[in-house]
Amino acid sequence: MSSISMSRLLAHWARQHPRKVAIAHGDETIDWQTLEHKTNRLARAYAELGVAENDFVTIALPNCLEFFEAVFATWKLGATPQPVSAKLPKIERDQIVDIADPKLVVGVDEQQGSAPWLPASFTPNSNLPDTELPERTSASIKAMTSGGSTGRPKLIVAKQPAKFDPQTPFFDFPMASSVLVPGPLYHNGPFIWAFYALFKGNQVTVTSRFDAAETLALIEKWQVEMLYVVPTMMQRIWALPKEDRLRHDLSSLRRLWHLSAPCPAWLKQKYIGWLGADVIWEAYGGTEGIGTTTISGRDWLEHKGSVGKPDPSCEIKIVGENGETLPARKTGEIYLRPKSGPGTTYEYVGAKAKTIEGGWESLGDIGHLDGDGFLYISDRLSDMILTGGANVYPAEVEAAIDAFPGVRSSAVVGLPHEDLGSTVHAIVDVPADNVSADDLLSHLADHLVRYKIPRSVEFVSEPLRDDSGKVRRRALRDARV
Repeated sequence: MSSISMSRLLAHWARQHPRKVAIAHGDETIDWQTLEHKTNRLARAYAELGVAENDFVTIALPNCLEFFEAVFATWKLGATPQPVSAKLPKIERDQIVDIADPKLVVGVDEQQGSAPWLPASFTPNSNLPDTELPERTSASIKAMTSGGSTGRPKLIVAKQPAKFDPQTPFFDFPMASSVLVPGPLYHNGPFIWAFYALFKGNQVTVTSRFDAAETLALIEKWQVEMLYVVPTMMQRIWALPKEDRLRHDLSSLRRLWHLSAPCPAWLKQKYIGWLGADVIWEAYGGTEGIGTTTISGRDWLEHKGSVGKPDPSCEIKIVGENGETLPARKTGEIYLRPKSGPGTTYEYVGAKAKTIEGGWESLGDIGHLDGDGFLYISDRLSDMILTGGANVYPAEVEAAIDAFPGVRSSAVVGLPHEDLGSTVHAIVDVPADNVSADDLLSHLADHLVRYKIPRSVEFVSEPLRDDSGKVRRRALRDARV
């Protein structure tokens, strides 16, 4: 089978099994034929608002059937979906819309820039046809949002066109089976897992938010063959009472993929003992698609702590402080390069890529390769905080804190947390001692999405930055740890 345009993939599977469930969310389901017809009509509604080939469509919807419908309607016009969190404050969403310059914003209740907008409750006119549209294929399958070290968001626009061969092996995805993705679809990992599962004809089950007990129940209910999780989810499942964790039939589960954040070795060992080494798999990479590693549970037992060997499509090397390539077992910055060549997998909008000679790029991690070519991650090189699998950039949070009256400066660090990996901690310089934590947090709720809001606030009265404006976050963090 050859590659099929995203504008034709639903029709392909609707012909194969029209009345099988395509997507399940809560008590709602939609079959392939209905999904095909609904997205044809929705695409025509988008076209009436001006969406055309290779335009961006910003999608600010939560996990729901409508999220999938919006994405496929976008692809059917040859446009590019650009998902964002439905919980973003308008200030943050405005910044993204300003950078993306989309032709349509979906899921909002007010104007976003100059683009037309549609509320989450939008239903297209029933007079619009639901028949197949002309085939159009976007030059980019997706444009994901990422924060940056400057606190300004950027878009990571994939250079992969919006087409796919369902027969293509992809992370050992099953074909016409059942996949569960309990993560937020605006993140790259859940987005990829959910939609590529659909591309291969699988039923995809999503949840509004992660719930450990519900996840196990859904595996049994839908006979899930593949599960996407992050380590925080794994830890919350493991924390369930043993009788609750073991009460469900998980025999259908053939693959549990975990990614997005480091997994504690003890937790991975527990899962291998529980579900078996053949079930537990891990992937490491970035939204940019410059390189990926994978590792099976069996290989991990032989290389404990590793995130695997590089995919055949990429290369990895470790670079020292002076730019030298380091030998095996020496720790340095991890650099990746696609074998297709630098700049072939993505482009930034709102930022510039940082590369070294030869087109090598870093995801900001440090680690080493062992003698067998397995990669080990030591730490983040940057100050980015990973909390519950989500990225928090200190500069963004500090900018919001510093905007509050009475604050002279601030520093945001990540403190270790057993469940989330890290939590956001704010150190706030208030010379006059006239700022309350409650007032500050209320202010931040209007400027930041919830997971970025500090879980703890510490007030100090001495400057946190030197004369050049630098702050030593690592030293501040270490002092508190």
